[in-house]
Amino acid sequence: MQTRVGRSESKRRGGQLLKYGLVTGLAAVITVGALALLVNILERKREARNPFFRVVELHDGITDPAVWGKNFPIQYDSYRRTVDQVRTRYGGSEALPRTPTQADPRSIVAQSKLEEDPRLKTLWAGYAFALDTREDRGHAYMLDDATFTGRQARPQPGACLNCHSSAYAAYKKLGEGDIMKGFERFNALPFAEARKLVEHPVACIDCHDPETMQLRITRPAFIEGIRQLKAKEGIPDYDVNRMATRQEMRSYVCAQCHVEYYFKGEEKRLTFPWKHGLKVEDIMAYYDENGVRDWVHAETGAPVLKAQHPEFELWSQGIHARSGVACADCHMPYQRVGAFKVSDHHVRSPVLNVHRSCQTCHPWPEEELKARIFTIQERTHQLRSRALDALMDLIADIKAARQAGRTDSQLKEALTYHRKAQFYIDFIEAENSTGFHAPEEAARILAEAIDFCRQGQIAVRKLSEKSVSSGPPVAQNRTEAP
Repeated sequence: MQTRVGRSESKRRGGQLLKYGLVTGLAAVITVGALALLVNILERKREARNPFFRVVELHDGITDPAVWGKNFPIQYDSYRRTVDQVRTRYGGSEALPRTPTQADPRSIVAQSKLEEDPRLKTLWAGYAFALDTREDRGHAYMLDDATFTGRQARPQPGACLNCHSSAYAAYKKLGEGDIMKGFERFNALPFAEARKLVEHPVACIDCHDPETMQLRITRPAFIEGIRQLKAKEGIPDYDVNRMATRQEMRSYVCAQCHVEYYFKGEEKRLTFPWKHGLKVEDIMAYYDENGVRDWVHAETGAPVLKAQHPEFELWSQGIHARSGVACADCHMPYQRVGAFKVSDHHVRSPVLNVHRSCQTCHPWPEEELKARIFTIQERTHQLRSRALDALMDLIADIKAARQAGRTDSQLKEALTYHRKAQFYIDFIEAENSTGFHAPEEAARILAEAIDFCRQGQIAVRKLSEKSVSSGPPVAQNRTEAP
């Protein structure tokens, strides 16, 4: 009997020891797992503080992209390739050789748009763009091309360098750390003075925070412009660097420069005319209510406007913008380099990179995609040419009316149509996608521009009709009855 009790007790104690061992083992596993998780979290936090291998320490005072390239060699290698000059069917330019001079040391330039289409000289008659306007080329050339353009024959404001240079450090220096104050002082400088303050074309510092590499907006004009636009949309006190999504920032950093703008007042403050919206008529309404003009047209006397490069505004009306596709998705698509996935900083036309720019979303053959692009651009280019023809007709009619003695007061209606038609046509002419960013919108703008031209011609001809009807009676030849 005692033997059975002893065996039972031993069995019970063995079971307790087993349970104790299991509990202890489970506790040990949980403890090790928790420690491993904690270590992993700490490692991830440390990696977040150091998201790349730091060869050099970066800060807001380093503007040279070559220094940033020591930490980001893959991105820097592709950035350096913006020196490429490749012409697409409706944009860009092959490198044209020229003999360097002391005044202009460039050994290659882009082809002249004025030689390609002499109508542009009439379009911009009396303005510096009629002296020298060339096809756009890579970011690598943006500072030199602004410095040595033939338009420098007429005084250019330093405000031009807001978009043609890496200006962020110059803002900070002039404003003693306050970029808004520095921006205001920078704008007021003559071009030659502002040029001494900048060294590079657009660079890493203009779009990236040197500590975290997060995208950021550094241009005060965009900060102010997008705040006005968001206020119209019902979002007050919009802070782009705090409130924009990452995908929005992948377009906004480009929109710091690829936009329509003007220089406001005597201080030449760079201003984005977005108070009423981004459509061409919204911008036109802003200019009209503020009495803005860039110059008086040399052949008609109309107070006209020069559109700049409104890629952001036109893109905003297109299907890609509505679908959440950012500028960088097409112009800086992701690429795989070894084990890394990075944005291609060789910023260029998607036509030159269809595989990564287009076929990621559109699974059709490359030739079919190119054919679609070229169809849109060809139709836009043809409509643009017809609009230019219509404007040449209107300018000729107004010029003839002036030679016949018509005054500004008499020509007011026709001059108003010239102002509107000129800006609408130039809006598409200056925009660098030949309609692709928003095909239907580009066609609408050009069609309305043609209508403005024809209405302007009708207004001129009404003056001739009034002149005839108010003149002396015309003798009638009568045949008397026999």
